[in-house]
Amino acid sequence: MGWAIERTPERPVRRTGDHRLAVPLRLTRTGGDPTDTELTLTLAEAEHLHAGLRRALDSRPPPPAAPDCRQSVRASPDAAHIVERA
Repeated sequence: MGWAIERTPERPVRRTGDHRLAVPLRLTRTGGDPTDTELTLTLAEAEHLHAGLRRALDSRPPPPAAPDCRQSVRASPDAAHIVERA
């Protein structure tokens, strides 16, 4: 038997009351019903995960639906705006 793990649709990452981050996940065992749960991370653990993901994604261009953090930006004292994709 195998497992599938994916982000829970339409549930954002959130801060918990104890200064952690909760990442909603959906676990499904082959042939079974899905179960929604959360991966909770300390802020330090979240920073390490963020850094690792950024390193892993660094050599790849962002897909069209990528969030702003994956876009090239030019900042000025007045505003920052997207000028091109990375």
